[in-house]
Amino acid sequence: MSILKAIILLGGLGLIFGAILAYASKKFAVEVDEKEEKILAVLPGANCGGCGFPGCGGMAAAIASGKAPVNGCPVGGPAVAAKVAEIMGVEVSSGERMVAAVKCSGTCDKAKDKYEHQGLKDCRAAAALIGGAKGCSAGCLGFGTCVSVCKFDAIKIENGVAVVDEEKCVNCGKCREVCPKALIVEKTASKEVFVKCNSHEFGKAVKINCSAGCMGCGACAKVCPVEAITLDNKLAVIDQSKCIGCKVCVEKCPTKVISGDISDRRKVTIDEEKCIGCTACARQCKFGAIEGEKKQPHKVNPEKCKGCHLCLPKCKKGAMSLVDEEVKATN
Repeated sequence: MSILKAIILLGGLGLIFGAILAYASKKFAVEVDEKEEKILAVLPGANCGGCGFPGCGGMAAAIASGKAPVNGCPVGGPAVAAKVAEIMGVEVSSGERMVAAVKCSGTCDKAKDKYEHQGLKDCRAAAALIGGAKGCSAGCLGFGTCVSVCKFDAIKIENGVAVVDEEKCVNCGKCREVCPKALIVEKTASKEVFVKCNSHEFGKAVKINCSAGCMGCGACAKVCPVEAITLDNKLAVIDQSKCIGCKVCVEKCPTKVISGDISDRRKVTIDEEKCIGCTACARQCKFGAIEGEKKQPHKVNPEKCKGCHLCLPKCKKGAMSLVDEEVKATN
């Protein structure tokens, strides 16, 4: 009988406490924004922190409250931004995709070392020891601390230097945070031309430590047709918003520290039957590659054309086009 009484008593207490908890959950419930829940559902769930908030939950709350843009998730990209914008009832701006880039070309065969590092294989630890083993004080130490924090397998060490796979990179910023040399920056994914050096030393000092460093000679700045390159304390800097991708600087750089594949230039051709000789394209060309008299069909000098394509939108008659890749390959 005593056991039965105990069971009844415990059951009664359970019902009472259950009722109290049910009432409390409704009385003191924290209201959750419906939009926040929907946004969280479409976010990728990487919780990388690349958006600047503590995980996807923090990002969803910030977007719902108007404290973060709808395209603030670097992992989700345009696809997720479009879904979030639909939930918020706004339009998403189509900004340029950004990726991480490493400002160093000092591979093992090009850069000299001050000593042989035998300690902890961590860039931060190595940098704390008189700046690291690399002769260039601004060079990549190559121990892969950036690799260890990348959740997307977008960065690896090749021949002693960190290299970013732009297809995999989501620009979360984790690699930039851990690099003790501040070598990793962000750049526009569509812009191929980039200065892969971070040294501000004089030319002779650079050459002693690395055969692939920027010597601050200014040759690239002198040949740039749109003045997109300047020298910042002996280091060439490219204004990506001005760069037209002509790659003239790539050709001119004596140490080949400016990245860019010259062989993939698609040059322009003109259909002489359509051309009316308005000269609009010729006036736009920065390299004097378009030749012809006014009101007469024009031609493109392939030797001068740099494939920047600035002339294309100027032709209102549709007489200009890019040289076909198959034709280019046979020439």
